[in-house]
Amino acid sequence: MKTIYYNGIVYTGSLPLAEAFIVQDGLFVDAGSSRHALEQQQDGDQLVDLQGKFVCSSFNDSHMHLLELGYTLQMPPLADHTGSLADLLECLRDFHAKHPKGMGGWLMGRGWNQDHFSDFHRMPDRHDLDQVSTQVPICIIRACGHCLVVNSLALEQLGLTADVSQPTGGRIGIQNGELDGRFFDNAMDLVYGAIPAPDKDSLKEMILTACQTLNSYGITSSQTDDYCVFRAIPWSVVDQAYQELKSEGRLTVRVNEQCNFATYQDLQEFVAAGGHTGNGDSMFRTGPVKIIGDGALGARTALLSRPYQDDPSTRGLPVYDRDTLESMIGYANAHGLQTATHAIGDACLDWVLDALEKALTAHPRADHRHGIVHCQITRPDQLERIRRLNLHVYAQSIFLDYDIHIVEDRVGPQLASSSYNWKTLLNKGVTVSNGSDSPVERPDVMAGIQCAVARTTLHDHLGPYLPDQSFTLQEALNSFTIAGARASFEESHKGRIAPGFLADFVVLGENPFAVNSADLHAVPICATYLGGQLVYQASNQTAF
Repeated sequence: MKTIYYNGIVYTGSLPLAEAFIVQDGLFVDAGSSRHALEQQQDGDQLVDLQGKFVCSSFNDSHMHLLELGYTLQMPPLADHTGSLADLLECLRDFHAKHPKGMGGWLMGRGWNQDHFSDFHRMPDRHDLDQVSTQVPICIIRACGHCLVVNSLALEQLGLTADVSQPTGGRIGIQNGELDGRFFDNAMDLVYGAIPAPDKDSLKEMILTACQTLNSYGITSSQTDDYCVFRAIPWSVVDQAYQELKSEGRLTVRVNEQCNFATYQDLQEFVAAGGHTGNGDSMFRTGPVKIIGDGALGARTALLSRPYQDDPSTRGLPVYDRDTLESMIGYANAHGLQTATHAIGDACLDWVLDALEKALTAHPRADHRHGIVHCQITRPDQLERIRRLNLHVYAQSIFLDYDIHIVEDRVGPQLASSSYNWKTLLNKGVTVSNGSDSPVERPDVMAGIQCAVARTTLHDHLGPYLPDQSFTLQEALNSFTIAGARASFEESHKGRIAPGFLADFVVLGENPFAVNSADLHAVPICATYLGGQLVYQASNQTAF
């Protein structure tokens, strides 16, 4: 039995737009005109009138943290209360009053950004959090995930004092000879190691919550970094949680796991246990080895080739020393694994490109699809190296909504002028997929598409920043569909509405090709389908 969808505006992955498509056994079997589709109707087939709605392949967030999103959704919504430090603290107090036991005895939160504070122009510190509670340990994580702050009780429980040794690839904040409660990058592990880890059933609930959220944004494919969310939980247990949800028929997002390991030894053990890019099936499969090279621009921990313009005392932080980074990339490549390496600063990108070139010289591979995650602060010579090395780029156009406010202040106008240059990479023939890095940002695809096309902030329309780097609407859609499928070696059966492809599609309330670029973020998601089955329907939308 087939389901024939007709009378729509259908983007198949190429232009011109079609009107109809046919689904059978979880796959697309045809697409074209309504007349052609209706001519194929047979007894028992179901007809669905799309009522002029726009349909395209459902979205693929090519870099995010699905499990961490589910974890964050259980916390106080600090991202909605980061306009001032006072509002942030009040949000924590309110949440603590309603959830006095917290998460494993800790009050946790994520999403603050000191650049948005109207009352203070600094990061929170332990004394601020002491105003919320001195009876429970508190940990709040910056929106970028590269800095956190704890209260005095947490420091006491951690047993840390101001004479603590600074960890490699991280920094523990000290002011006036005492710990200020701030931890950056690798130093954050000291805190995370003290927070009780959830059990597998709790992991499953986090995954389900995150999947429901992704479906509401039209997403049915997630390329996600989950293994280091809870360092005390082995990667195999995370895999088990996903596999059980899949077997139970409750997984509503196709997951490609970007496998992040804290150490070179952990990576070796993963390979020895049979871990390899491509293991699995269309619902859950092993993706690339994810390696974090540096920090973030907002926290001034992204590794730059020159001092930060607004803080000349620092150039940022490498997460690994150069030899370790080279060893991990080289080992993965030599064993046939794909890599996806986080590089935000241009100095970090130099290290990563050197490591990849060295690895591919030692063990050449024709279709490695090694990738750069973020690829934000770049120089023209690096963009050309990315092309020459045939790399993939995992971009997050949604980052422009915040970074437009800070990029020139952080790195200076010269370096900013060649950064976030994803259109230049497209023009060079590099495949650029898109994502949100959620929970760093909300997994709001239409907002990401607007940033890619308009190159302005979403609401105050600051910009456009480097308008020559604007994507066309088609390029933006492709970055969340076709390009994402290619990143995970799935372009032969995912990301298009075409015969033989997975019937994953999203119904939008407006035709984005006919919408002003400043209004793309407001295009509503009406319904989301996975393998031809409805997994999300807007509350004000009748079923199709």
